[in-house]
Order: sequence, then C-alpha cells, then structure tokens
Amino acid sequence: MIRVVIIDDDKLVSMSLKTILESDDDIRVDEIGTSGEEAVELYKNILPDVMLMDIRMGGMSGIEAGEQIIKSNPDAKILYLTTFSDDEYIIKALKIGAKGYILKQDYEGIASAVRSVMAGQSVFGESISGRLPELVGKDKSADYDAYDIGEKEQQIIELVAEGCSNREISEKLHFSEGTVRNYISAILEKLELRDRTQIAVFYYTRVV
Repeated sequence: MIRVVIIDDDKLVSMSLKTILESDDDIRVDEIGTSGEEAVELYKNILPDVMLMDIRMGGMSGIEAGEQIIKSNPDAKILYLTTFSDDEYIIKALKIGAKGYILKQDYEGIASAVRSVMAGQSVFGESISGRLPELVGKDKSADYDAYDIGEKEQQIIELVAEGCSNREISEKLHFSEGTVRNYISAILEKLELRDRTQIAVFYYTRVV
C-alpha cells in the first residue's frame, strides 16, 4: 500500500485527488493539508511514501516546503502538481530534488505517476518534459569527456531524462536491468549526483 499525503490550498482539488487516488487499490491517502507550513509538519509526523503537493500556495510555497522536507529527509518522494505558468518553479523543483511534476489537469495520469515515483522513477509530465530544454537553457557545448562519461552512459542519461524506467532503458539498449542499474550507479558517482532526477537536471542544464 502506497501511503500518500496531499497538499493543496484548494480543498475541492484535494478531495478530487483523494477520490481519484483511492480508486486505486494500492494507494491510500493518509492526510490532506492546505499550506506549505502544514506540509512540513505533516511530513515529519506521518512520513508518507509520496507527498503530492501544489507549488503555488499562500504563505510558504510548495517549493519552499519541499526544500525543507528534502533537507531533513533526503529520500523524501515529493511529486508536484503544476500548471503551464509555473516555469520558474519547475526548474526549482528539479534542483531541490523533487521526484517530478505533473499537470493538475492530467487527472488520469496521477495514480500512475504516484506509483512510478514510489518505484524510484522520476516523473515529468509529457507536456512539460518537452519544454525543459527551453526552460533551462540547454548548453550544447558541454563536454561529457570532462566527466569520463562514455557513449552508453550518455544514452542512459538521455533516456533517464526522458523519464524512462530501468526496464524501458534495458529494452531500448538491449541490456539487462541489472546492467542498467550498474550504469546508473556509475553515472551518479561520476557526476557526484544523488538520484535520477538530478541526472535529468544535468542532462537539461549541463550543470552539476
């Protein structure tokens, strides 16, 4: 059972999300909060598997709350809900180590996104992921050689950035999942990164 806490200052949205998520037998919503301050407190008290959180809220934003939570709990899985107008916050969400962000209107994909985050994947809404290079200003002059990143590792970095799971990467590159895991571990070590989300940030920004 995946234990979820929902944070959104619109209670109608929160209740809708709760209904959608709990229609999935594998997901349970333990609590609902309405502010960034409440998110910090609820995470500390409940330690949910996944926190589904709005970005723009009155008072402390979802980004500020997420930053506090991840600083105290580096393994925290925070999945943000966002809108097209949140470009600046999308980049901040990636940089603090959030596990992904999806569009509020993508109700059909929310349960799937929660399961993916729980499984260790990073989730980028399809409409947003295609805009990441534009948002972060991709520097195409980056030199992979400076990090001793080989051709296969480059391919894996790009597939991780596209949101592919280990299984999907193994199918695309004809490796075993174990080999993909080993490659990703080596990439994280070489780039001195913490997780898959930071690999995506590296790919789109070319900045460690």
